[in-house]
Amino acid sequence: MHYAVGIAGLAVFMTLAWAASYDRKLALKRLKYVAIMLAIQVVLGFFLIRTAVGQTVVDGIASGFGRLLEFAFEGTSFVFGGLAGDPDATNGLTPAFFMAVLMPIVFISAIIGILEWSRLLHVVIRNLGLAVGKINGLGKLESFGASASLLLGQSEVFIALKNQLHHLNERRLYTLAAAAMSTVSASIMGSYMVLLDPQYVVTAIALNFFGIFIVVTLINPYDLEPSEDVAVFSDARHRSFFEMLTEYIWDGFRVAITVAAMLIGFVALIAMVNGIFNGIFGVTFQQVMGYVFAPLAFLTGVPPSEIVDAGSLMATKLVTNEFVAMTQIAAGEYELSDRAYAIVAVFLVSFANFASIGIIAGAVKGLALAQGDTIARFGLRLLYGATLVSFISATMVGLLI
Repeated sequence: MHYAVGIAGLAVFMTLAWAASYDRKLALKRLKYVAIMLAIQVVLGFFLIRTAVGQTVVDGIASGFGRLLEFAFEGTSFVFGGLAGDPDATNGLTPAFFMAVLMPIVFISAIIGILEWSRLLHVVIRNLGLAVGKINGLGKLESFGASASLLLGQSEVFIALKNQLHHLNERRLYTLAAAAMSTVSASIMGSYMVLLDPQYVVTAIALNFFGIFIVVTLINPYDLEPSEDVAVFSDARHRSFFEMLTEYIWDGFRVAITVAAMLIGFVALIAMVNGIFNGIFGVTFQQVMGYVFAPLAFLTGVPPSEIVDAGSLMATKLVTNEFVAMTQIAAGEYELSDRAYAIVAVFLVSFANFASIGIIAGAVKGLALAQGDTIARFGLRLLYGATLVSFISATMVGLLI
């Protein structure tokens, strides 16, 4: 039964993407790319969920990202001391969001700068862009942007793209922003793995990467002229190593501060909406949205008896952020079956929420003011597409477990 529901769910979610398409006729012409991405999702999902080798890969990735967090924490704790908290959370002093999530952007930005100065980043752009672009039907820059988002996250990736942001049109910005919203940052992946089973964290990241191409192909198809289909980054060699390093560190800090300001405003506004709903109706906005999301949760393969709880967690991620929902699961506030847990966990692993509209717009605005405003204008469509990516990935897991 769950196979029929899952297949129907995939059809519904992809139809919802197509219904909001900028160009429906062009989207239909590119269905072969959608089929390719779906096939890759099936193979990757089966490998990571159903094989022993896949579990070994998951364990190795979890260990590697844990080391990255340790390196970032060294710099943060040196400057902020005890305020940085304890990354292992063994003494009850957990890091603040600003310390654990935003401050590592400075460290990641420095790495990006080193990669650009050494020209390794150019090599990655050329080879990865060509390889991924051959199977997803997108341009080289878009393919690199999605690949970089997979490792760097929704804010840091725009630092790597900063020299081209001013020249991108709205449609290409949408693709890059959708990729950024549908992935997660290396700096917080370890935190996710503390709250959720690492197997589903890694699976979600892999599936979302190809799910991005599915949704973008349907919702935002466009053609590029050969002269546009390039990924050219400025040559950093004309500057000294330390000139480059200090510039990128400052860029990273500027993005972190801008993102923090956007988060404060958006999260506060969401809290106000919840307060209004609770005062008038006696329930929060998330609780109401739980019932709204229940049919969608059913389509992902969640058992009928758990669709309201699953829908509530999905809605919580949407209107607050993924950490709130993950914490509720980790604290045992919801008793989910293994199937429901796997589906919900995969759905939660992305930045698809209202606050991320402000994060991405703010990050880009810190680097290219006008382009940040452009992203803010299509913010709701961006969230719509990124949420569909999460639904498609969650449904795929529901079919495979």
